Amino acid sequence: MIRNIQLDMATAHKEPFAEPTPLGLIGLALGCAALTPIAFGYGLSPAGLKTAAIFCLLFGAGCQLLAGLMSFANRNVFGGTLFTAFAFNWLLNYWALDLLSRGTMLDHTILLATDVAALVIFLVFTYGFGFFSKLLFLFLLDIDLLYAAKVLKGVVGGRAFDLPIAIFTVGLALIALWIAFAMLINPTAGRAIFKVPGPLFLAPRKPGFDWSLRRTIFEVLYQQWKEKAFTELSVDELEKAVRAKTGAVNGHGNILPDLHYLREFGALQLSGGETAQTARLTASGIDLYEQIVLKKYDPAA
Repeated sequence: MIRNIQLDMATAHKEPFAEPTPLGLIGLALGCAALTPIAFGYGLSPAGLKTAAIFCLLFGAGCQLLAGLMSFANRNVFGGTLFTAFAFNWLLNYWALDLLSRGTMLDHTILLATDVAALVIFLVFTYGFGFFSKLLFLFLLDIDLLYAAKVLKGVVGGRAFDLPIAIFTVGLALIALWIAFAMLINPTAGRAIFKVPGPLFLAPRKPGFDWSLRRTIFEVLYQQWKEKAFTELSVDELEKAVRAKTGAVNGHGNILPDLHYLREFGALQLSGGETAQTARLTASGIDLYEQIVLKKYDPAA
């Protein structure tokens, strides 16, 4: 009988939703696209403003709110917080454009205060996303620059910052699309068509269990089984092979404790009592190795 084994409950956990980030980013890109003509001084008629407002509502707010709530359900606090908060910002854009199409503007002082607060929030987010990817850091940095330009325009006045705001809006849409395409196309194509660099900052590694010794034991004994079926291998030869593959026994001193653990687990058969003279994989041990390492029952493998 096939027994599908899960050693780690964290890996066994299945997220309730597919990755929602591409949806939020594509909605963001379409919202930015609707704002771009206005940022460059076009589409300022009531019809243009109302059209942009609908795009802000449906794509900017709708897609990002959905992506944020799904991210929270998937236990992604960074993505959930960013998308959900940004979704309400797009609702504000919808409301502002709708009012402007009817000749009413939002209060300048209130908007300036909230833009300053948003800039501070996004600066902190920028630092946090630097631990995930340089591209995500650039994505948040573009938002920072966009809000900095809005704050400076609110303080100084005039139209000097209109062009930077327009450029940062276009840049935000392009970076959002690149990340979305990378998440959608790269896994499908099986290669990195849309390159995504690694993290900008490296956090200290959390202490965890080192599987390398047990994995190497399995690797050596599995090769023994492939070549000689259930013929036993002497523990001395096994230890030499493990040392040759790892360079040492990873500070364990010897492999006996792990051999006895794997025997109790049912993956190994040992002879020679406590000293363990010979070892071989059991059928369960072979199946375990093929599941965990060779992905025997994984349809995508």
